[in-house]
Amino acid sequence: MRAAILREYGEPLAVREIPGPEPAPDGTVVRVEACGVCRSDWHAWAGHGEWADDRVPRGQVLGHEPAGEVVAVGDEVDRFRPGDRVVVPFSLGDGTCPHCRRGAGNVCEDGRALGFEPAAPGAFAERVAVPAADYNLVERPPWLDATAAAALGCRYMTAYHALAERATVGGGDAVAVHGCGGVGLSAVQIAAALGARVIAVDVDDDALALAAEFGADATVNPTDGGAVAGATAERSVPERIRDRTDGGADVSLDALGIAETCRNSVRSLRPRGTHVQVGLTTDAERGEVSLPTDWMTRWEISFIGSRGMPPTSYPDLFALIEATGIDPGALVARELSLSEVSNRLAAMEQYDVRGVEVVTEL
Repeated sequence: MRAAILREYGEPLAVREIPGPEPAPDGTVVRVEACGVCRSDWHAWAGHGEWADDRVPRGQVLGHEPAGEVVAVGDEVDRFRPGDRVVVPFSLGDGTCPHCRRGAGNVCEDGRALGFEPAAPGAFAERVAVPAADYNLVERPPWLDATAAAALGCRYMTAYHALAERATVGGGDAVAVHGCGGVGLSAVQIAAALGARVIAVDVDDDALALAAEFGADATVNPTDGGAVAGATAERSVPERIRDRTDGGADVSLDALGIAETCRNSVRSLRPRGTHVQVGLTTDAERGEVSLPTDWMTRWEISFIGSRGMPPTSYPDLFALIEATGIDPGALVARELSLSEVSNRLAAMEQYDVRGVEVVTEL
């Protein structure tokens, strides 16, 4: 089968023929119909994560947002058969640890990260193996095609878990989203569907226009100064968000992962507000960001991390999509061939990607 392999950090992926996977006794093999290209793939391609002992090794098949069709099933699998239409979460639990049994397979003690470690070759390939399929694999509803399901595969479900499950966003909450790439735009759309008032922040006016299209009530571009009429002083991002939210956001999400957006997100909150960290840091921060901890203590600010989503949460996400009519497929700005992935990863280096891009030609 054809697959795209990380050969050298920051260099084009090698697209070549490799042996196809066989199902484990408890696993399946899925024919990949679509796979998103995510900023987490860019982190892997760039060689980030060494500071957290999380650097993706050379030789890895990348890709962690697949949707497709089951083509082979292990003897111990009960829930799936060849021909089933599925989406594959990137956070693969073993299905048996205490966290998995409590519905938190995304933090499984023995979990695997699809596309990021040798034990879980990724889905920039014609086929991908899924372990513990009865726990991890998710059947797609009839109304969800493969391209839209690939858009759900990491960024959308990450945003849902962060906002609906970790921060428990509800109707009337003010939610600030810092960074309007794929996960940020997903967060805008989901927060609006949850009934929140959304303020989107990005340095790119085109990205902000997309955010407004997907439900943002207000937008902030940090580069335009934001001076109040009649005054000359520029206003900071937190000040401008507080102006738009009568004192600060209830929930603020950093979808980018650089020090500036993280601190701006925290400072944007009202007393007892909640910051959600979704974006991973770059080699500039190396996993560490300084924060105004005394201020956070004074105003009882909560800082929570959020990674992926447990597979057991998909029914709730599907129910929200169906009930509200939001369209994750609308976030797909470009469909790609496997040979184009390297150029699109390089474009992420310059923040030259808008919306969600999906490989549909394998």
